[in-house]
Amino acid sequence: MEYCSENSYSYVALRKSPEFKKNYMKQFSFLIAITTLLFISTCVHAQTSNYDSTLAKKLNADDYGMKSYVLVILKKGSATITDKKQVDSIFHGHMANIQRLASEGKLVLAGPMGDNDKNYEGIFVFNTASVDEARQWLSTDPAIQSKDLDAELYSWYCTAALQEIPALHKQVQKKSY
Repeated sequence: MEYCSENSYSYVALRKSPEFKKNYMKQFSFLIAITTLLFISTCVHAQTSNYDSTLAKKLNADDYGMKSYVLVILKKGSATITDKKQVDSIFHGHMANIQRLASEGKLVLAGPMGDNDKNYEGIFVFNTASVDEARQWLSTDPAIQSKDLDAELYSWYCTAALQEIPALHKQVQKKSY
């Protein structure tokens, strides 16, 4: 017992000394710095070691893994269509057009928006850097043709991997329109 309490007292006294605290903090700070550098180094290495030049080329990615698209914000149009058959026809045509454009690789993302005070109805992301080309593709949509929807088009820079979303979507989609 004496041995234990004597050593315990010495250790406690040592821990309370300013010199011990100073050395301990230096060692602890050094350990934290080394651990942080190793973590950052591992993260950077992991990010660069996954680079797939074949996929980057297929997706037309720049050195940052990005590319230009056209973002479309669909808004409530100027038409007031009240006939249910016409509304249903326009909606089904709109959905069929979305599926066609996606299967052609022209549309990489589409979806509706929730209620909002700006009359935004949904978004499209077209796989082109050309706003004019996107406008041509958009003109094939029955909801645009009928003026049930209107659109704002913007150049948009985003990950080239966005083009992989339609293929992934097919893997998780249980139902379709």
